[in-house]
Amino acid sequence: MNTLYLAKRVVIAFLSLFIVSSLVFGMTMALPGSAAEIILGTQQTEESVQQVREEMGLNRPLHVRYLDFVVGTFTLDWGQSLVSDQPVVDLIAPRLARTLQLALFAMLLSIVIAIPLGVIAAADRDTIVDTLITSVSYVGVSIPSFVSASLLLLFLTTPPLDLFPTGGFVPFSEGFVPWLRHLILPAVSLNVIIFAYVLRQTRSSMIETLESDYIRTARLKGLTERSVLAKHALRNGLLPTVTVLAINFGWMMGSVVIVEEIFSYPGMGRLIVQAISERDLPVIQAGILVPTAAFIFANLLADIVYTYLDPRIQLGEQ
Repeated sequence: MNTLYLAKRVVIAFLSLFIVSSLVFGMTMALPGSAAEIILGTQQTEESVQQVREEMGLNRPLHVRYLDFVVGTFTLDWGQSLVSDQPVVDLIAPRLARTLQLALFAMLLSIVIAIPLGVIAAADRDTIVDTLITSVSYVGVSIPSFVSASLLLLFLTTPPLDLFPTGGFVPFSEGFVPWLRHLILPAVSLNVIIFAYVLRQTRSSMIETLESDYIRTARLKGLTERSVLAKHALRNGLLPTVTVLAINFGWMMGSVVIVEEIFSYPGMGRLIVQAISERDLPVIQAGILVPTAAFIFANLLADIVYTYLDPRIQLGEQ
């Protein structure tokens, strides 16, 4: 692995995180209303609002609050919730853990199902198998997450099937089966579009790879088609798929709000919605920043995986 390339990518990742933190701070400062007014409700007076603002630190100069937030971005110290007076990191940590379980499980479904199907479709190009697989992918691309979530709830959580709970979350410590049953439907609905994109990208990149000169050479040497696929085509063919997976993981962390609301899943999405309704600025800021950071570092991980899949890439020249 090229150390200089990796160092550059790490610097770019942290620079991106700094820029994003500045944008998040600026946008949340522009939100109408204030937490002090919401907390006081109809009993507010100008004096009481000012007192609560002083207690919350909302009267500090803007540049001081900005520097505190930027430093907190890199030290995971986002201050106290303005509503519950709890450390923001304590509110986010358990919610983030649940959302990560959901996102990683959905991503795992794509890896173990969509990628093999994409490889099969490429290997059997223009056959009935290829037609069936690509038809499924076209359907998947056209179905938004909220539609697939609603359909899954309608058909699989009500009689006569009634196979899964309608929502909620059960920790893994209470049993693998209950944990899995509460995770499957939101993961599948979150994964429908991603599954289709990963499948189609894998198929197209594998077709391009299988038409390469070095693949023809391998076949001329008498290697079986299975050896050609496994030993020569997969590594190069999966490079674009790695990028798609990284991008879609970031997208998944950001779009999980809708799915979590539909399934009453207690993750980051529901926390952000609640914080916005209460104008809880530190929670809103951290809640927006965390999924964005996940997207940035997922792409950094994709760059690292690239070096494993194809060591011939001159990463230092990128």
